[in-house]
This record gives sequence, C-alpha cells and structure tokens, in this order.
Amino acid sequence: MEDRLAARLAELRAERGWSLDDLADRSGISRSTLSRVERGEISPTASLLGKLCTVYERPMSRLLTEVEAEGAQVVRASAQSVWTDEDSGFVRRSVSPPHPALRAEVVEGTLRPGADIRYDAPSVPGLEQHLWLLDGRLELTGDGETHVLEPGDCLRFRLWGPTRFVCSGPEPARYLLVLVMP
Repeated sequence: MEDRLAARLAELRAERGWSLDDLADRSGISRSTLSRVERGEISPTASLLGKLCTVYERPMSRLLTEVEAEGAQVVRASAQSVWTDEDSGFVRRSVSPPHPALRAEVVEGTLRPGADIRYDAPSVPGLEQHLWLLDGRLELTGDGETHVLEPGDCLRFRLWGPTRFVCSGPEPARYLLVLVMP
C-alpha cells in the first residue's frame, strides 16, 4: 500500500500540472520531503498526509481508498487496509468496503496514550463526521471548541477549520469514525 500511496500522490500532482515547487508552496511541505514521499523513500506522517489532502481537496480516507484495490461489498477484518503513523501513534483501519461513488465510509482509529495530532485545515470543507469513542479517552478540538469524550460518547461535527485529536488517557483511544462527503 505504501508504494501505491506514493504513486497516487505523484499522480495527483501531475494531474494538476504542478511542479514539486508548486506543491511545496501550496502545502507548506519542503520540496525534498515531497520528493522523498512521492518516490516512496519515506512514509508520510498523518500531519503531512493531512496537508496534502487539503491541497488535493479530498479526505484522507478517500485518498487511502484510492490506493486500495477495488473491493467487494464485504471486506473481511483480515483484509481491511491498515495504515500506521509511528511518529504520531495513529493507526487507521478502513472498515467499510471502498467505493469511490459512495458518499459515506467507516474508519476505525486508534491513538496511543499521549498522541496529539493536529490538522491545519479540513481536506474537504464541510465534511460531516460522526465519531463514536469505543475505548479510552479522547479530546477533540474543532472550530475552537474542545470536546472530551469517554467510551460510548458520540460526537457529530462538520469540518470547517483546524482540528486536533489528543489521547489524554492512560490507555489507547479507539473510535469509529463515519465520514460523509458533502
């Protein structure tokens, strides 16, 4: 999947006719880092991928779905795509079968204790999200408001500005996230 992700990122840039310098200016990511990501020499962090998704105007889940093989209606747990960002302590599992024509998808996220992930801007402004916390404790900040979630709590929100996810408890925070394209 890492190789397909690198190739897809290079493809998205080429589709727009942008040079690496153009993309660096738009994303705030150095040209050398972008080059290494597109060549598959390094794996992008959640934060870096978030910046690229913002520039390409697509949610991270959609980008990752694009690099997965076209799936059937059922995706067995053993076949669900998992992406890990070791730096931030974020693990993302694509739960629902991917399909580019559908507007909603389900993602399982896990943050290790102390994880703190910030996204400067939404990849898709107005993206509707429903976050259901299964385990642990999670602080989610969006639109300047912080919500402290405990197991069983569900938060519905739309992305318009920066967001921050913090695992503030002693155990990992595990949640289901339903994303609905506007």
